[in-house]
Amino acid sequence: MIQSLEEVLTGKQAVAISGHVKPDGDCVGSTLGVYNYLRTYHPEVKTELFLEEIPPAFSFLSRSAEIINDVPDRAPFDLFICLDCGDLKRLGDRAKYFEEAADTLCIDHHISNQSFAKENYIFPDASSTCELVFQLISKEKITKEIAECLYTGMVHDTGVFQYSCTHRSTMEAAGFLMECGIEFPVIVDHTFYQKTYAETKAMGLALMKSRLHLGGKVISSILSNEDFASIGACRKDTEGIVAQLRCTKGVEASILMYQTGEGEYKLSLRSSSIVDCAEITMKYGGGGHVRAAGATLNGDPETFLSEIVAEMQKQLEAGA
Repeated sequence: MIQSLEEVLTGKQAVAISGHVKPDGDCVGSTLGVYNYLRTYHPEVKTELFLEEIPPAFSFLSRSAEIINDVPDRAPFDLFICLDCGDLKRLGDRAKYFEEAADTLCIDHHISNQSFAKENYIFPDASSTCELVFQLISKEKITKEIAECLYTGMVHDTGVFQYSCTHRSTMEAAGFLMECGIEFPVIVDHTFYQKTYAETKAMGLALMKSRLHLGGKVISSILSNEDFASIGACRKDTEGIVAQLRCTKGVEASILMYQTGEGEYKLSLRSSSIVDCAEITMKYGGGGHVRAAGATLNGDPETFLSEIVAEMQKQLEAGA
């Protein structure tokens, strides 16, 4: 297993960087962190970052304007660096760059990751992929711009350092990044807490439509295309809803399903201490972390809801 990012860069002339579809804070932060590192310390290497459109809140991060959103034709890369991505299909159309590359590296913390790259740096217990990138970069080479990227990702995947994935190493890494001159209170407020009006309305509707199960230990909400249309919101406005549902007093696990196509729904699960979200979502071809995972479902959402609640009941009874 590699000990530093430099180990895989030797002799490379063309490098592609990418992460999972619908990039979140950790995906954006880790990919931009590595991209800024290569552009700063290896300008001789042709480096390109490919991601779907990122949330506007992350546009302040250095070189975010250089992200390539489409999938143009490219000659095979010497190295493809995949970050925060549990399997090849989560790369979306960008998987073709991975398949054609001479060498591949995956840096990730999803428990469902089966080490699909040639070189893998995978630690499921890590707080975030950004923390893993922090481990692979020489501390004296972490600029303010890189620090902003990595801190942002850590903030989002730890829920501002409150989730169970937060460890001593996480806090020590965050402390180091804070001392790099970043405006950490602004990053937390601007990217994690602030919501657009559409996001606030989507949150309100999801809460209004929510239901309790298993004596209040599980909460769920389902949003359809009609729901989004009724409030002038869209799918990207669902950020943070499933986590807020889980914050309901007495709730162990939360379930959010929102429509993404004809008969297609995105499933997101969160739990506090007992329910294994990854185990459940992997049964539907998804994956993620023990306390946070997702999948894409095709069919009747109410049928899936009944199945998921039943599985959660088994886990809660076993863990009681």
